[in-house]
Amino acid sequence: MLDYAQYIKIFIGLLAILNPLGVIPLFISMTADESFKQRRKTVDMVAIGVTIILLVSLFLGEHLLSFFGITIDSFRVGGGILVLLMAIAMLHAKTSLVKQTDKEANESIEKESVAIVPLAMPLLAGPGAISTVILTAHKGHGVVHYLMIALIIVLLAGVVWAVLRLSPWIESHIGSTGINVFTRIMGLILTAIAIEFIAAGIKGMFPVLAGA
Repeated sequence: MLDYAQYIKIFIGLLAILNPLGVIPLFISMTADESFKQRRKTVDMVAIGVTIILLVSLFLGEHLLSFFGITIDSFRVGGGILVLLMAIAMLHAKTSLVKQTDKEANESIEKESVAIVPLAMPLLAGPGAISTVILTAHKGHGVVHYLMIALIIVLLAGVVWAVLRLSPWIESHIGSTGINVFTRIMGLILTAIAIEFIAAGIKGMFPVLAGA
């Protein structure tokens, strides 16, 4: 088990990756034709979807890497690069193509239900969040460590639920400028996390660098 400061860092890092505030404009446009009751149901499904996707990544992700013969250090480098690409897009206040292309976004709007795809995945619990959960799970051992990360995932799903429920109020009071500023701040935090992943992976792959 890690110390509590590390778990707070994990929470902030995952919150930056999910970036629920940045999803608000897409959420509102994709649910524009839904009634109030339907939109509330969509929000509930998004939160449940994010929880299930990240919990599955937490408990089965490392076994999946072992199945494909991928070392955790090479995954750190690959995951770090993936997160870095997302962070760069966030610094420009854009939705990263790592999460969703413009063509996929247009197709998603035409679907009857957008709660699981694309809102829960890949816009919120996308490749970057899944990679981060797998990597943070490998930082510690034991049941308590996994339960702490599971608790973080549940708390994050709660934040997503609250933000989407309040999305009309947030958009009217903060506006696009406020959301973009928050997205850029989260992108800056995410950049530092990505560099840490890449550095740790390179040191693991080339142990001689650790002593340099």
